[in-house]
Amino acid sequence: MNKILIATDGSESAHEAVEFGLDLAAEQNAKAFIVHVAPLVDVMPCANFGYVAPTLPHEFDEHDRELFQEAVELAAEKGVEVKTTLLKGRPADEIVAFADSIAADLIVVGSRGHGAITSALIGSVSRGVLNESRLPVLIVRGTHVPAEAGVLA
Repeated sequence: MNKILIATDGSESAHEAVEFGLDLAAEQNAKAFIVHVAPLVDVMPCANFGYVAPTLPHEFDEHDRELFQEAVELAAEKGVEVKTTLLKGRPADEIVAFADSIAADLIVVGSRGHGAITSALIGSVSRGVLNESRLPVLIVRGTHVPAEAGVLA
């Protein structure tokens, strides 16, 4: 395994996916690519009832870049070569397209299961990546979800 793509959105489950992906990269002596997918447009707040909220093209900002800071520091601690990339568009589509463009060997994403029913399911982005990708996809389940949340009554 030479290239591992790790997707993050700044959530707790994505943070755990970054940690796991970097551990795997260190173990496999692989290069890690960390991506964040921002929306194409930002919806502006609008108080007018019945009107469509105005949109502006999304410009990458400090918030988008902050998502990489901790990952880069963690990669350095683990001795993993890492490259970060900001993308725009539909997250699942962009993650899969980027993985294909770099000839990744594995895609690592987090899962956001909440509550008794949805904890048995994976998030829409991780599901989209799993369905669209021809590459192996590793979905990291966050340890922050209480064990009893997955038990149906």
